Amino acid sequence: MSQAAAHQLIIYTDGAARGNPGPGGYGIVMLWGEQRKEFSAGYRLTTNNRMELLAVIVALESLTRKNIPLSIYTDSQYIVNSVEKKWLDNWIRTDFKGGKKNKDLWLRYHQIAKHFRIRFVWVKGHADNPYNNRCDELATQAADGTDLLVDTVYEQEIHGA
Repeated sequence: MSQAAAHQLIIYTDGAARGNPGPGGYGIVMLWGEQRKEFSAGYRLTTNNRMELLAVIVALESLTRKNIPLSIYTDSQYIVNSVEKKWLDNWIRTDFKGGKKNKDLWLRYHQIAKHFRIRFVWVKGHADNPYNNRCDELATQAADGTDLLVDTVYEQEIHGA
């Protein structure tokens, strides 16, 4: 790892859903110099996009140091485009009118992201990036696991509660 990379947090994230909607999970690999941490969790009913976004949120919420430069690598063009092309800013300005989905998670992301200098990098999924592939393994294992968590907001939305 280069000297520059040793002073920057690198985060890889991925989400998965079996059936979309269906059981889902996320996977995270965080790299700081030679240190590495992995996180994952599974949900009983959710969507791929929700898990992609939740992976980013959980990674950011797990950090104790704020205002550090970090790069988030994801195979989700939904996330990269929503942030980098400022779609999220417009959705917030218009209160997610027009049926924009995942308002709860986007607002949660928006709050935590204010505390960091984030650069998103899109990577091709299921390709030759070992960290992205590891995140995919973590996400799919979590989705296939037992004792799945409840994506309460999503389940309330689809059941009209």
